[in-house]
Amino acid sequence: MNELDKDGIGANGELDLELQEWLDSLDYVLEQRSPAEVQYLLAQLQIQAEKAGVSQSSSVHTPYINTIPRSKQPPYPGSREIERRIKSLVRWNAMAMVVRANHDKAAPGGHISTYASAATLYEVGFNHFFHGKDREQGGDQIYFQGHAAPGIYARAFLEGRLTEQHLENFRRELRPGGGLSSYPHPWLMPGFWEFPTVSMGLGPLLAAYQARFNRYLVDRSLKDTGASRVWAFLGDGEMDEPETMGAIALAGREKLDNLTFVVNCNLQRLDGPVRGNAKIIQELEGIFRGAGWKVIKVVWGEGQGEPGLTMRSGQISSKGTRTDGWLNRAIASRSIAQ
Repeated sequence: MNELDKDGIGANGELDLELQEWLDSLDYVLEQRSPAEVQYLLAQLQIQAEKAGVSQSSSVHTPYINTIPRSKQPPYPGSREIERRIKSLVRWNAMAMVVRANHDKAAPGGHISTYASAATLYEVGFNHFFHGKDREQGGDQIYFQGHAAPGIYARAFLEGRLTEQHLENFRRELRPGGGLSSYPHPWLMPGFWEFPTVSMGLGPLLAAYQARFNRYLVDRSLKDTGASRVWAFLGDGEMDEPETMGAIALAGREKLDNLTFVVNCNLQRLDGPVRGNAKIIQELEGIFRGAGWKVIKVVWGEGQGEPGLTMRSGQISSKGTRTDGWLNRAIASRSIAQ
């Protein structure tokens, strides 16, 4: 117990001995019981203390470390080298597509850093989590971050779904031979995009209501969507939108365990002045946990600067009564071509 914890108590050797006995008891329970049972015991202790008039301030923040420790991570299910190579090609093509488009006199613009900092998250999702619509129980529904569209186009090019001419006509979809819309736009590209996600708060709000509607279909025995998951890939810029705050509250209140927000904390908040000197992951954790979400923080990965590597199969797909939120530290410092 440090001096701050003992403030107002004073030197007390008996209290230190009592503390050690409690810690020893906790260690024993941790060895003998499951994490859920330990949580139950601690909750009962807190309830008993509050009944006796001893209030304990609750915290919505956890330490600034990975929620899932390395010792609890199962072996990586794929080939790291192959997946890293694919990711590097996609990230390079996304950058080249935007740069080449802007050599045109029209200078259509485009975003590079959003996908560059989130490429690992998307690749792990594509390779190990997302389910296609050809699955018998129905596929997942993915709300891609709008400003990451160049990366999604670049991956589709490697898959043979888009041609080089499509990429050359990025943000000029009306040109002869076809082109690509600036952002996810199911009206302009109905065979490619499923949901619109720009403006900024549109994606998370629609994702929450989609997950709620999927639960409605099950409850009314209209369609079995129990195996489908709704994913929303967001940046900390989207988290500043009031629509996003409403989506978080709705999902927590409805206990939508079929919804996952993956937030790339790449410090690209677009609106308003820079606030304070706090960690964005910690700030968002408080908001999500306060609304009843299950939050999994990915601060560091096994490779320096690659936090997305800790998104493991089996961890996020487990069913519960709370909505999942992944908070990921950005990796924009990595070389785009590796």
